[in-house]
Amino acid sequence: MAEPGLRRAFGGEAEDAAVSHLERKGYRVRARNFVCPYGELDVVAEDGEVVAFVEVRMRSNAAWGDPSQTVSGKKQRRIVKAALHYLYRHGPLGKMVRFDVVSVVGRGEKAQVEHIPDAFDAGM
Repeated sequence: MAEPGLRRAFGGEAEDAAVSHLERKGYRVRARNFVCPYGELDVVAEDGEVVAFVEVRMRSNAAWGDPSQTVSGKKQRRIVKAALHYLYRHGPLGKMVRFDVVSVVGRGEKAQVEHIPDAFDAGM
């Protein structure tokens, strides 16, 4: 397992790749690393009339499987609670809400980025 500092660096790199990917698809990023008492939101972005709360997951290689599969039910509930807190603090924005996952496998130029819109819902 990587050291905590190294994991943070990999995570930041994965988030950068995810944000670049989303922006190329026309998303407007509103926030990154929004922290509140309920957890952290990696990316908050607008896709037209939708606010997407995006969880970024990464792996250095695909040997251990797809990183998007690591978003547990417990993690989903924390994301939903953090999203509600974000909406409370920043207003409902008059838009629909969606929970996405971006999976990043690899690093640098060769990283494979997959965006999964509506990966889970707030129904828990």
